[in-house]
Amino acid sequence: MKFTIFYIAAIVVANLGFSYLPMIELPFDQRLAPMSFLVGFIFVLRDFAQKEVGHKVWFSIAAGVALSYVMADPFVALASATAFLISEFVDWSVYTVSDKPMKQRVILSSCASAPVDSAVFMIMLGFFSWFGLLVMIASKMVGALIVWKALK
Repeated sequence: MKFTIFYIAAIVVANLGFSYLPMIELPFDQRLAPMSFLVGFIFVLRDFAQKEVGHKVWFSIAAGVALSYVMADPFVALASATAFLISEFVDWSVYTVSDKPMKQRVILSSCASAPVDSAVFMIMLGFFSWFGLLVMIASKMVGALIVWKALK
């Protein structure tokens, strides 16, 4: 259950960070939430939590979203929860239906879910841009790539 607990805690920490940490200024008058880097790890933690508890991982997703909504700024929490639920469904779908080894499923599911999560989140918060989207996807993939590289 350790990955499942880490997963729920990471969801809450990310949403608190999205609510209270200042944005990183980027070129072209764009901004990036520093917690975007953590989200890449969260997608991978979900994969490990699913390996640990199976499809009951949806209870963990619901718990993380509910706790985040209560603890974080409601506007950010709603955008995050919506983006998170949609992207986690994508991640779950790719991870679940793939018959590839764990290492490949982790990277494939992250590649599918990171763009969805980023686009929905940015659109709901009203700061969508193509440059920002690419930076946000790249930042999320850092975590996935670190874990992917570490897996055997």
